[in-house]
Amino acid sequence: MKNLNIFYWITTGLVLFFLLPGSIMNIMQTEDWLEVFKQLGYPSYLLPFLGMAKISGCIVILIPNLRRLKEWAYAGLVFDIVGAIYSAFMAGPFDPRVLFMILPLSAILGSYFFWHKKIGT
Repeated sequence: MKNLNIFYWITTGLVLFFLLPGSIMNIMQTEDWLEVFKQLGYPSYLLPFLGMAKISGCIVILIPNLRRLKEWAYAGLVFDIVGAIYSAFMAGPFDPRVLFMILPLSAILGSYFFWHKKIGT
């Protein structure tokens, strides 16, 4: 049980490490993110919405006893990352930096897996 908790908190910490800094920059609408959204063809008004959604999801996965909401939060974070990967592939020529997105996706899936093991379902 102790190892399970350790793995859960490591993967959850990695989720926060990968998603929170970008979320804050989304909310602030930094020039880098505005340029990315311009290249992808998305309107800039989506940036603060996505940033708040990611921060909300990260907060929810940290709060115990919110099982149903936590399921939604994990799903939303996965949709965000998968959508980002898909958008990058569809927007232009292959960029190997997109493969980096496998790391946050793996962290989210790992955290979700260990959370389920931890709660016994």
